[in-house]
Amino acid sequence: MSIQLDPAKLNNAIDALVEQSWYIWENAIPDQLCTQLLNEVQQLDQQGELQQAGIGRGQEHQKNETIRRDSIHWIEGQSATQTEFLNLMAQLQTELNRQLFLGLFEYEAHYALYSPGDFYKKHRDSFRGAANRMVTTVIYLNPDWQAGWGGELVMFNDEDTEVIGTVTPKMGTMVVFMSEQHPHEVKPTLHPRASIAGWFRRNTSTASQLNPPS
Repeated sequence: MSIQLDPAKLNNAIDALVEQSWYIWENAIPDQLCTQLLNEVQQLDQQGELQQAGIGRGQEHQKNETIRRDSIHWIEGQSATQTEFLNLMAQLQTELNRQLFLGLFEYEAHYALYSPGDFYKKHRDSFRGAANRMVTTVIYLNPDWQAGWGGELVMFNDEDTEVIGTVTPKMGTMVVFMSEQHPHEVKPTLHPRASIAGWFRRNTSTASQLNPPS
């Protein structure tokens, strides 16, 4: 039997998206699945399967280590562990569409591994009217994370004038937010840090222009 998201906490997350456009969901993902995902990304790293992350999309994609230094591997259901994780995200997508009528049609996600000293400076995942990423998810895979290790996710308000939250990257925590509305950054980490970044996308294709590929 596949893992199910807690219905009450799922409703809390969706209510928070309506009220404040972001939510911290602790213990969203069971520790056992987080451990399996962590083991997988560590194995992929040992096999040289991760690649340096870049910024921008399409023809504007580029690598810039002054802005971002993590390494990534796209999750496409290549293993039973990935499939279990994607099934959980499908449950979230279904409820977002059912309750908020967002028209989400696809979820894309990748592992993100930060080595000591790595960071990701302030950015937005989507700009208004310029892309089709609607809802961002960040899931943390790090057991026993210590306060002095850094690596926090810092969330800013839509106007980019104040910090509205700081998230410790501890195992099982999921952050959900509207992609266009919140600049955010990852503080430099002093300890290896693993997460999964994902985006629910809306179909903005027209007869003359298709959606960009994932």
